[in-house]
Order: sequence, then structure tokens, then C-alpha cells
Amino acid sequence: MRMGLSMEFDAAHHLPMHDGKCSRIHGHTYRVEVVLQGDPGDDGMIIDFYMLKKIVGRVIQELDHNNLNTVLQNPTAEMIASHIHRRLHEELKMTGLSDKATLLSVRLWEGRDKWVMVDG
Repeated sequence: MRMGLSMEFDAAHHLPMHDGKCSRIHGHTYRVEVVLQGDPGDDGMIIDFYMLKKIVGRVIQELDHNNLNTVLQNPTAEMIASHIHRRLHEELKMTGLSDKATLLSVRLWEGRDKWVMVDG
């Protein structure tokens, strides 16, 4: 069975390796969609949505209203999604929830019409 959660954050960045207007600092409203897979436990849940929201929130809090160039050297949508994916794996493992669910994907929306997705 699969479950998912979506959260938003706002951040600024510039793309130092880009030859165009994105090389200047600008901002986006990002949306992160997280999908996990697992079997419901005795309580009927894979993971409590409240717990999942706390975990995703901790990762997003590191980025929200931040200059992403202070977190990542080249904060493209692909690199931001990979960073979130890696941090979620760490958080799920640290909390012991990786025993209950597998992280299937992280999709990062940059604005309303552009997204990247990291699987696994």
C-alpha cells in the first residue's frame, strides 16, 4: 500500500552554472510530494500522518525562507530534490520508521508547472 504527503516551502536561490537570468537570485514556492510504501500495522496505519508530517517538516524547515545556495552549491531543482530525498532517508532511519515504510519517491515542484522526481 502507498501513502503520501505534500508540503510547501518558499526559498531563494541562484544557479551559478546557468548562463541566463536564473544566475541572478530569485525565489520560488516549492511543493514537495513524498510517497512511501508499506503494510498497515496492528494499528491499521503504515505510518501515522502526524509523524510523517513532522519528519517532512523537519527536512523542509532547513530550506524554508532560506537562500538555498547556503545549503547546496548548485541548487537546481534536481539537486534540491536529491537533498530532500537523502535527508528523508536519514530521518526515517533515525526515527525507526524505515522499518515500517519504504520511501518510494520525492517529487519537487518548482512553481506550478515544473517538477523533478527522485525514485527509491
